Amino acid sequence: MKKEKPPIPVIASGSFLIDSHCHLDMTCYENDLDKILSRARVHGVHSIITIGIDEKSSMAAVELAKKHSMLKATVGVHPHDVEQVDKSTYTRLKTLASANRVHVVGYGEIGLDYAKQYAEPASQKKSFREQLEIAKDLELPVIIHDRDAHDDTLNILRQAGPFPNGGVMHCFSGDIHFAEQIMEIGFFISIPGVVTFKNGKDLQTVASKVPLQSLILETDGPFLSPVPWRGKRNEPSYLPFTAEKVAELKELSIEEVADQTSKNVQMLFNYQVTQ
Repeated sequence: MKKEKPPIPVIASGSFLIDSHCHLDMTCYENDLDKILSRARVHGVHSIITIGIDEKSSMAAVELAKKHSMLKATVGVHPHDVEQVDKSTYTRLKTLASANRVHVVGYGEIGLDYAKQYAEPASQKKSFREQLEIAKDLELPVIIHDRDAHDDTLNILRQAGPFPNGGVMHCFSGDIHFAEQIMEIGFFISIPGVVTFKNGKDLQTVASKVPLQSLILETDGPFLSPVPWRGKRNEPSYLPFTAEKVAELKELSIEEVADQTSKNVQMLFNYQVTQ
C-alpha cells in the first residue's frame, strides 16, 4: 500500500509566511499557476517573490507581479547566463526595474556558481561585481546565488560593500562559520527545503544557531521540495514544511517562525503584505 504523505502544517490565523524565492515564470507552472497561488494562500503563504534569472525571466516575473497582487518580482542575471549578455542587457534590466518600482523589490539572483561552471569563473566574477553596483544604483537589496564558491563570493561582497539596501544569501549552503561572516556584512540567511533532508545536517545547524531575526524562508520552487515532497515539483504551499522544521530546531512555534521571517522579508524587500 502506498504510504500517504502527511498534511501540510497549519499556520494559525493571524500569522502568515512569505516565500522569498520562487521561479514562477518557469514552464512547469504555466498550466496551473492560479491553482498554485490559491493553494499557497490556503496554506498560509500570503506573498511570494518570483525571481529573475535573465532578461526574459525578469520581464516575465514583472508581468506576473503586475497580474497577481500577492506577487513581487526581482530582476537580474544568474551566473549560468552571464556570458550570454552584454552591457545593453543590464541597461534594459535597470530600465525594467526603474519603470516598475511598485513590483520590483530586489536585484538578483546574481552571484557565483562553480559547481556547474556554465560560464567561466572570471566572467562570473566580473558580472557579479557589475551587477552589485547596478543594485546599489537602483537602491535595491541583492539576492545572492553561491554554489561551491564561498570564498570568492564573500571576498567580492566585502570588496563591493557596504550595501545600504541589504541582501540575502539565497538557498544557503555553507556552514555556521560562513553564516556568521555573511551576517557580519548585514545580510540575511535564506533557508530552503533542504533543511528537512536527512543529509541537511549543516543547514539544520545553521537554522538552529542563526538568530531568527536573521533568517528568511524560501522554496526555490520548482526545485528542492521539502520532505515529504522531495523529488517532486516544489511550490509555495509546501513552505510550511520548511517553517515547521525551523520551528522544531529552534524549539519555537511555527507561528513564531512565520511572524518573524515574514517581518524580515518585508523589512529587507521594503514592502508590506496585506492579509
